Amino acid sequence: MGPARLWLLGAGILASVHCQPFPAHGDKSPGAHRPPGHQLSEPAPAYHKVTPTITSFALRLYKRLAAGTPGNILFSPVSLSSTLALLSLGAQGDTSTQILEGLGFNLTETPAADVHRGFQSLLRTLDLPSPKLELKVGSSLFLDKRLKPLQHFLDSTKELYGAFAFSANFSDPATTWRQINEYVRKQTYGHVTDGLPQFSHDTLMVLSNYIFFKAKWQHPFDRYQTRKRESFSVDDRTCLRVPMMQQREMHRFLYDQEVACTVLQMGYSGSAWLLLVLPDPGRMRQVEAALQPETLRKWGQLFLPSLLDLHLPRFSVSSTYNLEEILPQIGLGSIFSLEADLSGITGWLNKTISRVSHKAAVDMNEKGTQAGAASGLLSQPPPLNTTSAPHAHFNRPFLLLLWEVTTQSLLFLGKVVNPVAG
Repeated sequence: MGPARLWLLGAGILASVHCQPFPAHGDKSPGAHRPPGHQLSEPAPAYHKVTPTITSFALRLYKRLAAGTPGNILFSPVSLSSTLALLSLGAQGDTSTQILEGLGFNLTETPAADVHRGFQSLLRTLDLPSPKLELKVGSSLFLDKRLKPLQHFLDSTKELYGAFAFSANFSDPATTWRQINEYVRKQTYGHVTDGLPQFSHDTLMVLSNYIFFKAKWQHPFDRYQTRKRESFSVDDRTCLRVPMMQQREMHRFLYDQEVACTVLQMGYSGSAWLLLVLPDPGRMRQVEAALQPETLRKWGQLFLPSLLDLHLPRFSVSSTYNLEEILPQIGLGSIFSLEADLSGITGWLNKTISRVSHKAAVDMNEKGTQAGAASGLLSQPPPLNTTSAPHAHFNRPFLLLLWEVTTQSLLFLGKVVNPVAG
């Protein structure tokens, strides 16, 4: 048998793992890092131990993507980080440690067991039903009938990450590829399609982690006020005509003079809000360099509610990335090395991941959003005159950060450079 492969998909995240298909000596346990199967009672929700790290990881990854991606950027920090954390359950020794530390966890302050319980708490909380918000998070394992995964790996992934195992026939790769893509499409209500690249007959397993978000604005736009063809400057040389939504409503926003950007917080009818960051003309790189957790905290403390004249493009964007060249630059190179030990999955040694891809999509319209970031002088932009409201005209590239409020988790992070690129 040739080199076997393991694929991971999450909203979508994909990774192929090259394995040498011979059994390990003895029944090797997944290591002492594997957390117990019960939830510990804590004074604060366990997800507080992971959400700040997810945000920091997301901002580090965003900057790497922005350095090499001239167009739209979009990914799900929750989906990507939870998939990598789940993968660490199948890793042994140093490899498990390197994955979690690569995500940004200090395992002295937050042991691996607490990290996994934090993700368990986060995913369960996000998946709670809400009458005003559609938010669906889940994981599934598709295992080839030739594969004999270790039971404690399956038990841990089910208990901590809600991952259920399904049997699949990877000897017919084309059919199985269509079945798994159809599964992900249904789980994300058609929002993430064809996220999984074609794989061959030596694929043995696919891990699917998906996230779907849909919510209505607290202040919906009137579609009759949308201008169908308004100017949007992609860059100094390219100007597009895009549908531009308009409203005059109370919003929480600020102008950060030091960073040179307008920051707008838009609420949804459920427990989520959207942060939109509009750099001053020519200041996108300056704003991106300032994206730090402390910057987000500063903005969150200084928002002021005010009547705002808002112009926001209606858009639908998606992005797909191969991250195997990016993740090593932010500390996750260990899972791509020949020394990586992922034998906690099947007991086989010498597995290395050769590919990690990610796909995400966001659709924003008049009703709401569907989707399958130091001290300074801050103030509101001054009104043009005594009778007009401050305005925010998103007619050039801007950043978006979509948050779930209860857990303070970053569901999606991106940059809209071309609203009609698809």
